[in-house]
Amino acid sequence: MASEQLYAVFDIRERGEFNERQIPHATSLPRSQIEFRIAALVPDRNIPMVVYDEGGARAPLAAATLLGLGYDQVSILDGGLSAWQTEGRPVASGVNVPSKAFGEKVYHEQNVPDLAPQELKALQEGSAELVILDMRTPEEFGRFCIPGGINVPGGDLILWADELKRRKDTAVVVNCAGRTRSIIGAAALRRLGLTHVRALRNGTMGWVLAGFELENKPRRSAPQPPQNSRENATALARQVAEEEQIPLISAPELTRLIGLKDYMHYLIDVRSEAEYGASHVRGSFNVPGGQAVQRADDFIAVRNAPIIFISNESARAVMAAYWYRQMGFANVSVLEGGLSAWSKSIGDLETGELRDEPLGYQAAKQAARLIEAPALERRRRDLTTLILDVGTSAEFEAAHVPGARWISRGWIEGKLPERFADRQQAIVLTCPDGRQSVFGARTLVKMGYTDVAVLGGGVRAWTAAGLPTELGSNECLAPTNDVVLSPSIRGTKEDMQRYLDWELKLNR
Repeated sequence: MASEQLYAVFDIRERGEFNERQIPHATSLPRSQIEFRIAALVPDRNIPMVVYDEGGARAPLAAATLLGLGYDQVSILDGGLSAWQTEGRPVASGVNVPSKAFGEKVYHEQNVPDLAPQELKALQEGSAELVILDMRTPEEFGRFCIPGGINVPGGDLILWADELKRRKDTAVVVNCAGRTRSIIGAAALRRLGLTHVRALRNGTMGWVLAGFELENKPRRSAPQPPQNSRENATALARQVAEEEQIPLISAPELTRLIGLKDYMHYLIDVRSEAEYGASHVRGSFNVPGGQAVQRADDFIAVRNAPIIFISNESARAVMAAYWYRQMGFANVSVLEGGLSAWSKSIGDLETGELRDEPLGYQAAKQAARLIEAPALERRRRDLTTLILDVGTSAEFEAAHVPGARWISRGWIEGKLPERFADRQQAIVLTCPDGRQSVFGARTLVKMGYTDVAVLGGGVRAWTAAGLPTELGSNECLAPTNDVVLSPSIRGTKEDMQRYLDWELKLNR
């Protein structure tokens, strides 16, 4: 990890376990997500990688999965995280720690101005001109926001910079759920020449802790930046690229590099999901700019690999590259002229949302025995069939087949035999769309279970057939620590305060 080689280190435990403690700069890749995410995380199957758990049986199982998918340089950390700690090596806690620690570093080193919720409330109640820019994703914004806020996801800020410069008498406040994106958003606008911008201290969580009400389910859609401001963003980005010495790579040169046999790289489109779906460069994947900075470790698993950012005409891509350079990613560049230049020069574009088929899915599906929803409805009433839901615990809580029990696919080998030792037990697996179930069924068959089926189409097909679902998570065979939710979504005020205290300590 101290070298300049290409490598990846994966923590294959559940996301909640990773949240509690982890090897710094490792990537969280729970076992149940390997087939779904590994192709994007490690496009080159010759990259050396190390997997670890707490020192138990899951890491060898994960290594076997990776070897079966064609990754031939897989190692297991001897003794796992326990051995790492026993030798006195550092550990971290939390998710997206590198990005959040970077946000706190920016806050202190660049003296990013902020204001308390009480100050923002006073501005709202006064006569001052005010605009509140919410840096979060459209999905987050759609749940709740600071009253009067408008949704401008962080990567789009450069498109608004010129317009906001013209409004010198307007107080500009940026916010997110906590601290990182609002800090980075305010710092980005300051880097682009704005002086009348401040971050809302502690975001929506700070607003709630101050005793103020959020606006629930705002109906406002994200506004479009004025055309002049959007056009001037290109010149602003070009200036930033020159001053920061951010490399620009032409479409023909990028095509040549991609064609090289051993060119391991990440091609990241930082536009919105809708823009990406309309057209994108073949082989790129979509991470809107604010999320690309907020969750860098979730997408960049191979350290020291080249990263090329793409946007329409490179403005948003330049800002993403700027922040990645600041975070310590050395091999970062921008597609010169963006998608517009690529379309004119190369013309090879795809449409639609990228939803790669999980590796090994077709083989697993062909080996699976499917059962349709009406047949399962008849079988479940005899109470002898075990229905196992292997989606996420959050999905299970929201809707599952009545009588189903939940287990993370990563725990099937470790938890199921102790509860259901009879290998003749009739088992039907479900999940939201049927894909996780197919892999779970393969695992059970390998373990010697002889009567295993998969609900075709998953819970979605079940509901489409007009059959009822249950809510709740009281039938769980493993800890429900596969999902880590922000305290802003489902946390108490005490949870919010603990989270903010944790963020504040990251720069110490």
